Formats: sequence, C-alpha cells, structure tokens
Amino acid sequence: MTLRRYLQLDVFADRPGAGNPLAVVLDTDGLDDVQMQAIARWTRLPETTFVFAPTQPGASYRIRMFSPRREVPFAGHPSVGTAHVVLEAGLAEASQGRLLQEGVAGLLPLAVDGAGASRTIAVRTPKAQVVEIAAGHDPRLQSALSGLALGALPPALMDGGRRWWLAELASESALRGANPDWDAIAALAESTASMGLCAFARADGGRDYDLVVRAFVGAPARFEDAASGAANATLAAWLNHNHALPGRRQDDGGHRYSVSQGREVGFDARLELRVDGDGEVWSGGQVCNVVRGTIDWA
Repeated sequence: MTLRRYLQLDVFADRPGAGNPLAVVLDTDGLDDVQMQAIARWTRLPETTFVFAPTQPGASYRIRMFSPRREVPFAGHPSVGTAHVVLEAGLAEASQGRLLQEGVAGLLPLAVDGAGASRTIAVRTPKAQVVEIAAGHDPRLQSALSGLALGALPPALMDGGRRWWLAELASESALRGANPDWDAIAALAESTASMGLCAFARADGGRDYDLVVRAFVGAPARFEDAASGAANATLAAWLNHNHALPGRRQDDGGHRYSVSQGREVGFDARLELRVDGDGEVWSGGQVCNVVRGTIDWA
C-alpha cells in the first residue's frame, strides 16, 4: 500500500462544522481515474480533490475533482479548499496575492488575502451565461416554487459550467422556511439538464450578510448543498446582469457582498462574492482544517 497525505476541510467557514466538507489527496503519483473515483466514493464527501504537478506554463498546481459519482470539471468549494492545502503544504506560493489553478475547466486564478486562520481565498469562476429567462408561472417551475412568493427578479436558467435555475424569493424568512418538493426539483433538473434550483433572498435588516442562498440539487442525487461556490458565482453573474448586486461598491468599480448558506441543513457557511470592474466573478471565503493524516491506497 502507498501512504498519501490526506486532509479533510471545512470550506467557507471560520470554524469546523460550519462549512462545506472537502477531502484533498496529495502525493498522487500512480493514481489513475478508476482509483481516484474509488477514493471519492469511499470518502462520501461532496467532492474529493487530487493535486498534481502542473503541466501548463505559469500554473501553480493541477487539480482533479471527483464527486462520489463522477469527475467534476469545476466547483467552487473544492477550488478554494485545495488552494488552502497547497499553500499550507508548501507546494506553491502566491505571487502578488495570486495562484493559478490548472484543471479540466482550464486555468483559473485564485486571490489570496491575508494569512493564517483568517486568510481568505477566492477563485475567479468561469463566465456564466444566461440560457433562459422564465416567468414564475412557467409550468416547469410551478411545482418547485409552489406556495413561495417570488421577489423582484424573474427566474432564470444560467450556465456557469454547471446549469442552475435561479429564483429570488420575497423575503429571508420565506426562503429559510421553505420545504422543497424534491420530486419537482428533480424533474426540473432532469428536464432542463441543470443541477436544480438555487433560491435566494435579500437579508433582513441588521444582518452581517447581504443574501441568503439555498441550493437544491435535483440530479443526479437529491440534496441541499451546504455551501456552493459555483452556484453562488452563477447567481452573482445573474445579479450583475440585472444591475441588482447587493453589498458594497469597491474603489475599483467592482462590488462585494456576503452570503449566508447552509443553516437549514445544520451548517453555517459564509461566502464572500466579488464582481470586479471587468465583470469577473470571484467566489471565496475562509477554510478550516479538520483532519490531517495519510490514506493507504495503492
């Protein structure tokens, strides 16, 4: 058997147990696709990543991401968490506050801000495009949104590497109290080749976050995501498209805001979203180490 460094993290969290779990495997020489998929299936975490030496000029490292079912071309929390591990392991150093991740989705920069436990990392996500704008009474959405009062923006299907239906609800309390119709969400996901429904609402006054997000994955499995960097990045692109970003305008002409996600499923994640002056979306937050050790895998 081969000993390989292995870590489990909480991503988008300032403490263990609050964020989205991730497994990261280092010392990956000799692992093939079948073995990586087997490890990801064994961890039973949303994603497991594997770190390799880069092959592209300028890249800091190369990443492969696997869910328990399949390889994933891009996801936000695995990108942020893996960058944290690479920095801690000394496999790469940030240059002028940047890392460059090589993966199936191409070369993606990550911004590194600060050091130690308070350090934040954000990945510049693939550009998201509007696929379709729908009405709230669209028959494909009616069951998934049944009984929910919608907000100002119409529902939309966005593609940011993964497709999500986005729907604004009228209030934070309505969103937090929503009980998803999983059959309807699964049918929506399957009929539109999407992940499912990402519902969001403006935060009530006095909160230390700007938006509340709940991401209901309908296919291939049915679950509520504890904290999705990719879904939130797709949402940020939609809000920017509509000139409806919450939060704070930056000196560079960009915009920054904070998201609360996961409380309804026992977590308490916090994501930091930034849309820069060029319209690029950066999705990030803090990362906590939870498990450090080795994995015995041939």
